[in-house]
Amino acid sequence: MNNFLILAFLFSTGSLIGWGIEVIFRRFFSAKKWVNPGFLTGPWLPLYGFSLCVLYLMAGLENAIPIETDWLKKAVLFIIMALCITVVEYIAGLIFIKHMKIKLWDYSNEWGNIDGIICPRFSFFWAVLSAAYYFGVHPYILDALGWLAENLAFSFCIGFFYGIFVIDLVYSTNLVAKIRRFADENGIVMKYEELKEHIAEFKTERKEKARFLLSMYSSAPINQHLKDYYEKHKDEYKHSDKITELVTKIKNRKDN
Repeated sequence: MNNFLILAFLFSTGSLIGWGIEVIFRRFFSAKKWVNPGFLTGPWLPLYGFSLCVLYLMAGLENAIPIETDWLKKAVLFIIMALCITVVEYIAGLIFIKHMKIKLWDYSNEWGNIDGIICPRFSFFWAVLSAAYYFGVHPYILDALGWLAENLAFSFCIGFFYGIFVIDLVYSTNLVAKIRRFADENGIVMKYEELKEHIAEFKTERKEKARFLLSMYSSAPINQHLKDYYEKHKDEYKHSDKITELVTKIKNRKDN
C-alpha cells in the first residue's frame, strides 16, 4: 500500500476522531455544552488529521533516537511527537490570525501560553495522545491498512470523504473570507468561537431551529451578525488594543 493512500486514510480518520474528541472535551470540560468545533461545517478537524499523520511518521523514527534504555527512549519519542504537533498547532493558529484575522481557539488565560495559540497544558495532552497512539494504534495500523487496501469499498470511502470535505472547505473558506474582510475593515482579530455563540444566541431569541453542524447558518446575513457582534464586544477589543500598545511601548523602551 503506497504512502500517499496511507496518509490520506490517516488524515481522514484523524480529522473525524479529533472532531469527536473536541466535541466531548468541550461538552464536559471546557464549554460545558455541545459545540461544533473548528471553522468547517462538517464533523472533521484538519488539525487532528495532520497530527495523526505526524504521529505515524514520527513513530517510525524511534530507532533513530540514540538512547539504549527502552522506557526513556519512548518517553523522549512522546515528547518529540508532542513538540511536533505543538508546532503544527502554532503554525495553523498563526496562519488564521495573521492571514485570516480569525482566532479559532484562545489559550490566553493558560499559563505559559504563546500568543494564545499554544500552551504547556495542551502540549502535555498532545504527549498523552501520542503515547495512546503509539501503544493502542500504531502496532496494528499497518495490518489494518493492508486489509482495507484489498477492499474496493475502502478506496470509495476515502474518495467520498474527500469529495464532501472539499465542498465543505470551499463553503467555509468563502464564509471565512467575509469575516476576514470585516476584521480588516475594523482592525481586529475575530474570535470565532465567540462569534458562533453570538449567532447561537440570535437563533435562540428568534426561536430558530438549532443546527449542530450548521452552527454558522442563520436567517440573518453574516455581515449583520458581524456588525452586531462587534458592537457588543467593541469595548473588549479597545481594551485589548490598549494593552497591546502598552506592551509594545515597554518593549521599545527596553530596546532603546
